[in-house]
Amino acid sequence: MDEFTKAKVKKIMDGYVKDKIPKHLQNQIKINYKIRGNNVTLIEERPAFRSEQWVQHDIAQLRRENELWKVYWKDSKKRWHFIDDIEPNESFEEQLEIIDHDKNRIFWV
Repeated sequence: MDEFTKAKVKKIMDGYVKDKIPKHLQNQIKINYKIRGNNVTLIEERPAFRSEQWVQHDIAQLRRENELWKVYWKDSKKRWHFIDDIEPNESFEEQLEIIDHDKNRIFWV
């Protein structure tokens, strides 16, 4: 991912994670992300049972391949799978919106 695209994605994701969880719930759940190469992983964090640490759970991954963003889900064996129902798209924002609305209940329970 080139530096311009990376900066744009960071700006989008910083706004997304800031606004996703209402203030009064942020001590119970957080949304975060990480960028690695051409991949952007959306992460949910919750407090661990009887600990002050937070447990991370990968929600979705967006991968930039041939100038298109593809959406992936993670199975119980921690393997990522491309979602055929979500067409690859040039727009990162549109793919993030599809994940956010999750009409097929793939990402958010």
